[in-house]
Amino acid sequence: MQEAMQKFGRFLSAMVMPNIGAFIAWGFITALFIPAGWIPNEGLAELVGPMAKWLLPLLIGFTGGEVVNGHRGGVVGAIATAGIIVGTDIPMFMGAMIMGPIGGVAIKKFDEMAQDSIPGGFEMLVNNFSAGIIGGILACAAYSFVGPLVSSLTDGLASAVGGIVAAGVLPLVSILVEPAKILFLNNAINHGVFTPLGMQQAQEVGKSVFFMIESNPGPGLGVLLAYSLFGVGNAKGSAPGAVIIHFFGGIHEIYFPYVLMKPTLILAVMAGGITGVFTLTVLNGGLVAPAAPGSFIAIMAMTAPGAYFANIAAVAAAAGVSFAVSSIFIKATAKADSEKEDALEAAQANMKSMKAASKGQAPADEKQVAGSDIKFIVYACDAGMGSSALGAAALRKKLHKDGYKHITVKNFAIGNIPKDAQIVVSHEKLAERAKADSPQAEHIWVKDFTNNNVYDVISERLKGGGISATADGGGEEETTAIKEGILLKENVKVGLKSVSKEEAIKAAGELLFKSGYVEKEYIEGMLARERDISTYIGQGIAIPHGENAVKKHVIKTGLVVMQYPNGVKFSDENTAHLIVGIAGKGDDHLAIIANLATITMEYSEADLQKAYTTNDPQVLFDMFTKG
Repeated sequence: MQEAMQKFGRFLSAMVMPNIGAFIAWGFITALFIPAGWIPNEGLAELVGPMAKWLLPLLIGFTGGEVVNGHRGGVVGAIATAGIIVGTDIPMFMGAMIMGPIGGVAIKKFDEMAQDSIPGGFEMLVNNFSAGIIGGILACAAYSFVGPLVSSLTDGLASAVGGIVAAGVLPLVSILVEPAKILFLNNAINHGVFTPLGMQQAQEVGKSVFFMIESNPGPGLGVLLAYSLFGVGNAKGSAPGAVIIHFFGGIHEIYFPYVLMKPTLILAVMAGGITGVFTLTVLNGGLVAPAAPGSFIAIMAMTAPGAYFANIAAVAAAAGVSFAVSSIFIKATAKADSEKEDALEAAQANMKSMKAASKGQAPADEKQVAGSDIKFIVYACDAGMGSSALGAAALRKKLHKDGYKHITVKNFAIGNIPKDAQIVVSHEKLAERAKADSPQAEHIWVKDFTNNNVYDVISERLKGGGISATADGGGEEETTAIKEGILLKENVKVGLKSVSKEEAIKAAGELLFKSGYVEKEYIEGMLARERDISTYIGQGIAIPHGENAVKKHVIKTGLVVMQYPNGVKFSDENTAHLIVGIAGKGDDHLAIIANLATITMEYSEADLQKAYTTNDPQVLFDMFTKG
């Protein structure tokens, strides 16, 4: 239960933390330019309202959708968030944290259902219209249903707070106020409940404790100080800056994500809030007017004569208790936090960089996944259907053979790498693109997708990470037969005369075109792919295929096999005798890729020599279709 709560908290925090810069900008503008600010400016103060009502919720909504389904999910999440903003009068941070992920999930489900049904050439049209239509529907639903629901929740919390106040147990009001603040309902509670009560009390006795119940910066200060001293990773590094914005700028929203990522800290701010209110009532503290924003400076400016000691004590006591409780929880999980993913960015903890152990292995980045945590490995290339599929098949076969069937190994095009990928293997020439597409993952860069030491590195990690191999584990099953029609016997050509690699690739493309697998434009994409990164995979085999930009010209999945007994030079060191032209649509071609992996790993030199020189197409047809 606690782990589930922490994951939920990290998810909520992940929507806010990437946008902290915008919160800081809003905080500075508010602290400086509102009428009660440091340097009031009527014109610049006009920025405060639109930023709180529109900019920040839209950023949160976009980020929430993006976490679920990339940029496309972010766009739909932002559209849906606009509906809930229009439907309410309060800053809709909580509503954005609801509608953003809903938008991401909705468009992700549509994409999963429609991806194999979109006619070639219509992908962009379908993608744009589906995002617009789904986003529009969600915006209308947010306006009609979610907005009123959140407003009702806010009104209910306000009524509950009022009931506690009326019952005469004022310190206990923090039990509701502090969680409400974490859900970004602080302004609604403060201005909807405490300001009217405080104004009435201040008129009668010259000051009011109600003005400091929500605005007391002590509870949040304690949390941020505990992170500054005992936190790990980015949480520790960013907390000191947040202290300044929170305590002196009065922007309490800055500490909410730090509580969201570790929900047990709600107990800390509750304890701090109760302590602060109790101190105020015992020492007879209070303000003459609302402290807006709720900074220590504003509180001192609004302190009633004779109440300075009481108010300072209330802030200090609240911060001290919150710090003490927060420190217990943060220190208790510090070791686990440092070993697992970084809570702020949902990224793996930064550890020692992995060293390359062979000439085929390029350096990995500084992130490293512990062996006990490895569950999802991705091979990524430009198109996601040739080199990466072969590398993934080879690694998957080796891992499953050793009993690690719980580890999923898949291939994807760069741009479509899943957000939960833990390790991403890509060609060194594609390293920056792969890293930008999946910053949460550890990256391993190779010069060759099959002739490398990735398996050795991961195998050592698994042995050192406490994972025991099991023959009964889960994971996807390997496919050993391809669908009928993907490779036809008449598309296996033997005894061809040696030509240049460009001519050989063009010949494979022409045969794919002649067989109805691709449109003519695909052939140029195959040549462009080879100019970018070689498709020679070792063992005398090359697998030319189109770059990502020409995938739209694939009509259906197909393969052709071209045998050159005297070889085709792909470089000074590499000669291909078998050229396998690939046109991949969906996952239909992955079975032949798995068989290619088997050939490159397990066929003897004699078997390969036979494949290079046989005059019988049936030999090659059986090799590639039956494995």
